[in-house]
Amino acid sequence: MKKIKHIIMYFLLTCAALSFIYPFYWMIIASLTPEQLIAGFTLIPRELTLENYRSMIEKIPIFRAFLNSVFVASASTTGILVFGSMVGYALSKIRYRGRELIFYIIIFTMTLPFQITLIPNYILMIRFQWVDTFAALIIPALNSAFAIIMFRQAFKSIPNDLIDAARVDGCSHLRIIFGVLWPNIIPTIITVSIISFMNSWNDVLWPLIVIRDADLMTMPQLVTLFSVGGRSDAQLGVKLASAVLLALPIIIAYIIFQKHFIRSMATSGLKG
Repeated sequence: MKKIKHIIMYFLLTCAALSFIYPFYWMIIASLTPEQLIAGFTLIPRELTLENYRSMIEKIPIFRAFLNSVFVASASTTGILVFGSMVGYALSKIRYRGRELIFYIIIFTMTLPFQITLIPNYILMIRFQWVDTFAALIIPALNSAFAIIMFRQAFKSIPNDLIDAARVDGCSHLRIIFGVLWPNIIPTIITVSIISFMNSWNDVLWPLIVIRDADLMTMPQLVTLFSVGGRSDAQLGVKLASAVLLALPIIIAYIIFQKHFIRSMATSGLKG
């Protein structure tokens, strides 16, 4: 009976895994399939071609948008790691009045949809004259409640004796954070990095609002305008090719760091 339960469990898990993998498989293979054959696409394609990718590259500056996205996502992720760890340290290792209230307010901000702050943020971008600049994409993204909570939980799992020893040696708060605590929370740093990079990379609505210059457009923004704006000439293969290039960096990053990602997500809530 126990063996049958294991077989059923693995069968269900396999089916669930295939249901998640198949859409990505279909997207990649269909992007390599000639346009006229996509409608009759089967599990094993009859013919493969790079014509869809060649057509996409000719129609839009995809590589410039790729570099823009890499810069914006990398800068945003770096800022989130730095400021998120500083706030998380202050909420977990420094005692002061109102600390718990601040933490609960930060949690509350996670329940607010992005659309509520959309107009106020846009007004700020206009007043700061940041519209059509990378600052409009990077600076508003530096405040991440998720990163703060993750770092707070990770720092709480580290004994205070380690911090006390660092203070005896004359370390400042910044040196304690980045020189003493960071090496002990590598899985959390990787998890926050992947999720923050992914959120910045996939963001479409905010860049559509604050960026109008084609030279500054991010890859998701350009791909969205390309797919719905008519420049793809209603060619499904070309749209799928742009979607594959858009998803590829995130997939590669997750494959490389998946062990750290899973470990951190599994242990981040063990200590309150």
